[in-house]
Amino acid sequence: MNGENVGEDIFIGVLTISDRASQGIYQDLSGPAILQVLTEIISSPWKPISLIVPDDQKTIEESLIHLADHENCSLIVTTGGTGPAKRDVTPEATKSVCEKILDGFGEQMRAVSLTKVPTAILSRQLAGIRGKSLIVNLPGKPAAIRDCLLAVFPAIPYCIDLLEGPYITTDPKIVQSFRPKK
Repeated sequence: MNGENVGEDIFIGVLTISDRASQGIYQDLSGPAILQVLTEIISSPWKPISLIVPDDQKTIEESLIHLADHENCSLIVTTGGTGPAKRDVTPEATKSVCEKILDGFGEQMRAVSLTKVPTAILSRQLAGIRGKSLIVNLPGKPAAIRDCLLAVFPAIPYCIDLLEGPYITTDPKIVQSFRPKK
């Protein structure tokens, strides 16, 4: 866990959940926003695998399973479907495919978002573990995506270390990733 997986391929899944974007009615702005922020944060070479799916629990579950089990994504970041509306089912899909839920991620993202908008309490973002993959649900607004990723990313590389995934480094000018000293 102290860098023995340096040089291992890093695959990161970016899953946009939107009925309109998946139908081509609406341009996906959230997926590209995630890619932009991750490009700024991560200093290791990595490869994105991006998908756009509708707000359908079964489809979201199948996509998360595909990214984790078949594409070997050590990190999967979702955007959209975390609100209270009837079609917002991303947290339910995430819970159903994960072995463990990491409540601190959602708590931290809501805390950061609450400094910007009072409606952040309506957000149901969460994170969980499926095998060797960390899945993190982000909100759908690009500005909120940036705030939330910057808030939780300091813990992500170490979490992936604990899952025996690839060694991810960050640009310390953007995010100081935390790993306990041995």
